[in-house]
Amino acid sequence: MATATLDSKERRLTIGAVRERLSDEFPDISISKIRYLEGQGLLAPRRTRSGYRLYSDEDVERLRTILRLQRDEFLPLRVIRDELASPGAKRRSRRRTSDGLLTIREPSIDLRTLCERSEAEPGFVRELEDYGILEPLDEDGELRYPERDVDVVTACTRLARYGIEPRNLRSIRNGASSAAGLLEQIVAPALRSRNPERRLAGLEDLEALAAASQELSQLLFWRALRSLV
Repeated sequence: MATATLDSKERRLTIGAVRERLSDEFPDISISKIRYLEGQGLLAPRRTRSGYRLYSDEDVERLRTILRLQRDEFLPLRVIRDELASPGAKRRSRRRTSDGLLTIREPSIDLRTLCERSEAEPGFVRELEDYGILEPLDEDGELRYPERDVDVVTACTRLARYGIEPRNLRSIRNGASSAAGLLEQIVAPALRSRNPERRLAGLEDLEALAAASQELSQLLFWRALRSLV
């Protein structure tokens, strides 16, 4: 990301100051989680020439909105991203269960739509399925893909331009599955609880664990790459 020119008259906050400002309302907010949300494309703070993040008041309010949507409505990050990008758009289909929690019906798409939106060929998508990168569901005899698979196929297509084929991606997929399995062992008891408050705490723990584990994964990845240079 290119470094933006900063307006010296505009007051901006460091990432630590942002965490302090929001900590009263969100006691579990951490620097790792803020960085994680930025990595997911939900935040875009300006950077100094030295690479330090600087947040405007608008950035802080956007972050507050994201955290509220996660905490109060249990929205996944992809849905939050869409809603922030299109404030007037109709929200995703949601329903309230008997215990008062909201559940999300994640949109699904067919193969043609997936190919159109990811600019991939059907044969390439089928190959990703063969190697377990995609896991479509059979709905009334038709394969349907979670909408988030558009991003997965798009990323795989970019890698394919460098000669990285679907069969080469199994190690990445296995690594992600192993990491998710580790987190599942930690939060599964809370997520399966009949107590809504305990399930909510489990979701919050999962978000925090995901942020920290992704940050660690990135750090280790870049450390490994530095050995090649």
